[in-house]
Amino acid sequence: MLRLFIIAITLVGLSACTIGKRTLHDFSGETAGPDEFSVMPSRPLEMPADLNVLPTPTPGGSNLTDANPMADAIVALGGNPAAVQGAIPAADTALLAHVNRNGVSPNIRADLAEEDARFRRRRTAGPFRGGDRYFRAYAGQALDAQSEMDRFRNIGVQVPSAPPAQ
Repeated sequence: MLRLFIIAITLVGLSACTIGKRTLHDFSGETAGPDEFSVMPSRPLEMPADLNVLPTPTPGGSNLTDANPMADAIVALGGNPAAVQGAIPAADTALLAHVNRNGVSPNIRADLAEEDARFRRRRTAGPFRGGDRYFRAYAGQALDAQSEMDRFRNIGVQVPSAPPAQ
């Protein structure tokens, strides 16, 4: 009877290792990750009057369903599309000059990915390191939503909605 109990406990313990795999926290690099723009709403497709005369595609240009994507994105984020003159809003030129004062790295994405991989290896290395490696690696960078809300309210910032208490 004891042997059957030990086998049952072992099987339950081993099966728990595969339950609830979180692909966003998978560091193996086998997944492409989420596409944050795949949920952006677009206008309905329209059927052309004559299928034999279709418009010529313009790579990088506008299309019939999304004629002005930059202005649409600015409006969706609560901004004023009229403030944009060219690629950078006129009000942001001083900010951009300040950010670029030390130069820009053309390989910033690759550099940050490599630096993050080294950080995660340091934080999650070692024997007997089971569990969610994502939370273990970034635990020191996590915010406590409730305490942040309290901190902001104490200094007079209006917080219209509060996260649910844990």
